[in-house]
Amino acid sequence: MLAGLGTGLEKTGKLSPEARDKALAALRRFRLLIRHMKVKHVRVLATAAIRDAKDGAEFVRQVDRIGFDCEVLTAGAEARLAGEGVLSAIPNADGIVGDLGGGSLELVDVRKGRASRGISLPLGVLRLGSSDRGERAARDELRAALKKSGLRERGKGRDFYMVGGSWRALARIHMFATDYPLPITQEYRIAPDDVRELRRMAELPEPKWSKAAGPARLASAPVAAMMLDLLVRELDPNEIVVSTFGIREGLLYSQLKPGVRRIDPLTEAAREAGGGEHRFGQHGDLLDDWISPLFDDTAAMRRLRLASCLLADVAWQANPGFRADRGVEMALHGNWVAVAPAGRVIMAQALSSNFGRDQLPDQKLAKLCTGDELERAHEWGLAMRLGQRLSGGVASVLRRTRLSTKAGVVRLDVRAADEALIGEAVRRRLQRVAEALGRKAEVGTFR
Repeated sequence: MLAGLGTGLEKTGKLSPEARDKALAALRRFRLLIRHMKVKHVRVLATAAIRDAKDGAEFVRQVDRIGFDCEVLTAGAEARLAGEGVLSAIPNADGIVGDLGGGSLELVDVRKGRASRGISLPLGVLRLGSSDRGERAARDELRAALKKSGLRERGKGRDFYMVGGSWRALARIHMFATDYPLPITQEYRIAPDDVRELRRMAELPEPKWSKAAGPARLASAPVAAMMLDLLVRELDPNEIVVSTFGIREGLLYSQLKPGVRRIDPLTEAAREAGGGEHRFGQHGDLLDDWISPLFDDTAAMRRLRLASCLLADVAWQANPGFRADRGVEMALHGNWVAVAPAGRVIMAQALSSNFGRDQLPDQKLAKLCTGDELERAHEWGLAMRLGQRLSGGVASVLRRTRLSTKAGVVRLDVRAADEALIGEAVRRRLQRVAEALGRKAEVGTFR
């Protein structure tokens, strides 16, 4: 919900009365829901608008009377948590994070899994105007702050990660304008050269943009686009990357132990999502180990292969004719993090092939990754399909069999006592795997 507490703050120095009432009403509702949910630990944070307003302290007291302990973040803490939020979803993020809210703009450098000390500027979308005068004032303040903090030099040629609802609305406008085939804003990328045209679109809105964002976000789009344009000119980034994770997620991430923070969020989420859907328990790790001798993949592709294997049995309860749809839907639209759009498409191809459909339902998706990546994902899917047919979804069968390749042959070995596992359907699937890899199929036994 966008309360708009920073509306008019530059002129009056106080919070908008209407926005105060709206925010307090929402907090009362949240308080009731929290009680019904029996939530034990609650954190309520206030950001720049409350920090800067003359009546901010009074608003905090009103929040306290509702039953919340309201913590007003310092400017540095607000910037750091925004950076931590981006790192929670994009662990290898390397560049400058910009969090544009209603009352402020936070900027912080992130690299090697850490967010450095950042800055906070009173350049929120509700405190600025997009007039020539407003733009000059914003540019001067931004330029001075970037120079003093050293962020201009550190940001040049690196990625810029944009956080905040107004910037996400801009990204959705860009997606509509370019006919982007995947409606996922997380890790959506915009070329810096496109920002000028994006600003023009925000300033001259079309009716179809209403499908991209609500009225409040569209109203702030011209200012958001102006700020993005100014930042691109000053920082000269390599690419602009959207992060739907920000301060809220940064707060949670900052409380995790270092060992937990090092866990891969994609594969862990896939393991959790697939675990409850498997017929005989999660065995995706074993399936990945079983098919791995066939593939010489990079570390990045091995990670996507493992995530796909963890989801390999996710559609078994669906009607057979819809299992491929279920797998593709899970890969493309699941609430995954730490995976770029291309990675989603690669996983979708693997799961589609695993469930018996060689091609993705929308060929526009293929444009998001390379042909070689899609072909490799298809090969993974065929090998996964072989493993699932051979084992019936039971991990112990995979442990008693071996899949290997050498000298132009893909070989499946089973124990002599288990030869009955190799039926006609298994042979057909083995043949498909071998043909996809340009090799011959062979079945053997061992004791």
